[in-house]
Amino acid sequence: AAAAKEALSALRDDEIWIGGQVQFNRPFVEGLIARMSNDQRAAGPAFVAARAQQEKVVRAQPEFGPPWVVLGLIDAALGRKEEALSEGRRALELLPVEKDATVGGSLIIHFAVIAAWVGEKDLACQQLMVAIAPPRFLSYSGLKLSPLWDPLRGEPCFEKIVASLAPAERP
Repeated sequence: AAAAKEALSALRDDEIWIGGQVQFNRPFVEGLIARMSNDQRAAGPAFVAARAQQEKVVRAQPEFGPPWVVLGLIDAALGRKEEALSEGRRALELLPVEKDATVGGSLIIHFAVIAAWVGEKDLACQQLMVAIAPPRFLSYSGLKLSPLWDPLRGEPCFEKIVASLAPAERP
């Protein structure tokens, strides 16, 4: 977490691209770092600030999927389950993978994170199954190591997906 905070402080922009496909605001990343550090006192206010900023982005671009998925992630982090799922679904409707394989694939992954964060583990796994189908948008290491997927660890459906992507053992 210390390295993440240091990296964030080195960035000058208030807009941060994670994975190159979806733009996040600084308070969201601050909240994410706090969440991954189990610092709920810092995470909550950061996500509230992120939500206020992201609502403006959604109002400015209501027909573009990525801002909706970010709002969904923020609402998931705030425990606003129904809003988060609705916003994630809206993102997928606006920019399906069939229309834009790269960004649409990223939206599927982020929607899976939303589902995982709000406790909809089966839905998260369903989305991950889509994301690992060719062309693959996720890797073994991305699922195995990223703390974004912590809510799914130990879930049979998730472990099966991770195992399906594991590199083959060499003789």
